[in-house]
Amino acid sequence: MTSGGGREAQLKHTGLRPGWTTGACATAATTAAYTALLTGGFPDPVTITLPKGQTPSFALTAESLDAEARTAMAAVTKDAGDDPDVTHGAVIRSTVRLLPAGSGVVFRAGEGVGTVTLPGLPLEVGEPAINPVPRQLMREHVTEVAARHGGSGDVEITVSVDNGAEIARSTWNPRIGILGGLSILGTTGVVVPYSCSAWIDSIRRGVDVARAGGLTHVAGCTGSTSERTVAALYDLPEIALLDMGDFAGAVLKYVRRHPVDRLTICGGFAKLSKLAAGHLDLHSARSQVDKGFLAELARTGGASESLAAEIAGANTGLAALRLCEAAHVPLGDLVAARARDEALAVLRGAPVAVDVVCIDRAGTVVGRSAVAGPGGS
Repeated sequence: MTSGGGREAQLKHTGLRPGWTTGACATAATTAAYTALLTGGFPDPVTITLPKGQTPSFALTAESLDAEARTAMAAVTKDAGDDPDVTHGAVIRSTVRLLPAGSGVVFRAGEGVGTVTLPGLPLEVGEPAINPVPRQLMREHVTEVAARHGGSGDVEITVSVDNGAEIARSTWNPRIGILGGLSILGTTGVVVPYSCSAWIDSIRRGVDVARAGGLTHVAGCTGSTSERTVAALYDLPEIALLDMGDFAGAVLKYVRRHPVDRLTICGGFAKLSKLAAGHLDLHSARSQVDKGFLAELARTGGASESLAAEIAGANTGLAALRLCEAAHVPLGDLVAARARDEALAVLRGAPVAVDVVCIDRAGTVVGRSAVAGPGGS
């Protein structure tokens, strides 16, 4: 693939190589396939215009034209740049079929693209999981190709992803009711390395699906162990469990705008000690466990000066916790309560009650706060 000037500017600024969304790849494949239907030849590479004006060009991975059946297929291999994207290297195919004048643009889910089965997403139940922005981008390019080559712009677009159903098992899709494959995503067409925009978007969709399903209690969890723990504590269904990973801030900011009655945050003690200290991104590359902060917190729970000094010098947050457990200082509960208060500060008075559960690596609860906030005690 080659790219327009916007991508080079990002490269120069960050030192990391941006990539392209599945929506951009599907648009490129659609543009090439529809052009072939109208002209008999596939543009390769094919150039598209993204919402912010970039004009990337995509090499075609595969192509086929069946003039008699009035269909053409083009495929693009997704390049996620330097982002650790699960769909990097996936082959995105678009099969375009000419329709009678007046039919408009119709979208279908091919093999490896999911179908929406639960309410709460920006698509109706039963629709292919091709998000609104990629749909609009494909419509615009179909219109441009039709104007350039004398077509009507009435087409059926079937998007498929090689091995998409298997790849989707590593995503949120099954949990939020997108079954059978991947979603075709993207708002700008560009994947910014390590922005984890797809993960954050999945958190938001998870909240939407839970709300649409009538749930009043959801849980933001840092991983599978915390999911199991909180589900057992509160008998929560799977769609109530938000795999927030390190993105506590993403959960809190979205729930602030789209409230639920109650939010439980559950995670490892060390990660939640970062939230307690005011960090909203819990990744080890972007925030660290502050043992000095833990020592000060332990003092409020009765820790002696000698114990506080040991905590401040501990190798890990979990080691600090074990020191306090041996001395009967409730550091886990103190961290949970402080993390809850930090969460409430981010929620800014939104009608959401919050509690926090801290666990160790085995999933044992080592700290727990009371519920506080609107509707809480």
